[in-house]
Amino acid sequence: MISALNRLVDLVEQHLTEELDVDGLARNVGTTEYHLRRMFSSLAGMPLSEYVRRRRMTVAAADVVRGEGDLLGIAVRHGYGSTEAFGRAFRAVHGAGPGDVRRNGGPLRTQPQLRFRLTVEGSNPMDTRIVERPAFRLVGHAARVPLIHHGINPHIQRHVTGLPMEEHLRLKALSSTEPAGLLQVSDDVDPDGTEGSELTYLHGVAVSRDTSVPDDLDAIEVPAGTWAVFRTAGPHPATLQATWAATATEWFPANPWRLRPGPAIVAVLDRAEDFSTATCELWLPVEPV
Repeated sequence: MISALNRLVDLVEQHLTEELDVDGLARNVGTTEYHLRRMFSSLAGMPLSEYVRRRRMTVAAADVVRGEGDLLGIAVRHGYGSTEAFGRAFRAVHGAGPGDVRRNGGPLRTQPQLRFRLTVEGSNPMDTRIVERPAFRLVGHAARVPLIHHGINPHIQRHVTGLPMEEHLRLKALSSTEPAGLLQVSDDVDPDGTEGSELTYLHGVAVSRDTSVPDDLDAIEVPAGTWAVFRTAGPHPATLQATWAATATEWFPANPWRLRPGPAIVAVLDRAEDFSTATCELWLPVEPV
């Protein structure tokens, strides 16, 4: 995976003004575009699209400062059809328009070329099991919410606390298959993991595929497949979020599995009354490399 990510970075440099064929590269290195994008964003701390934009504007800034042609020519050379579109992208990265930078020489914010390297980690073992599951359904109450990487997501919190207590009990009674109990489900997540991008969050339970779904509940159909299940225990949600990040930095590089499209599921096995600590299982859909 480290070599695949470095090849992706090289591809970005070779085609800064063109559209990237990430899917083609992924096939060439024996993985999928979905997994490659998810691993890139997890390890780089930014989506691939944001890295490309920063690198383009870093290179373009040199042309602007050196005065190599008019701004329209520079915009076209770097893949933009107008000075307006180029100016918006330039300002988003550098905090100033290209005209201002040409006159004043700055400010400029440089994005260095990334290089991924393997470091020795993993002093703390990850409690993991691999589970084969037949097709099942996730049923409950769904909402579209923005992705937030750290801390409590207030949009999810409002969604869940807005449900009456009897509805939580009703859902829990519907649970009929693993993962058991009330579940926190994230589906339709941006492969780049862009913070602020929308995902579908479902507060619900897992039921067998042939279980009828009440009309007032939302449902996500989950096909048969393999799951990597990570057990976590400690301060919540910090421990869960740290484990989620460690799957990319430690577990996937060390194991012959890759992510496949599908919902990520959190089952809360035990928790403090105020939810300050919890024991959870994180279910991620995987397939063999």
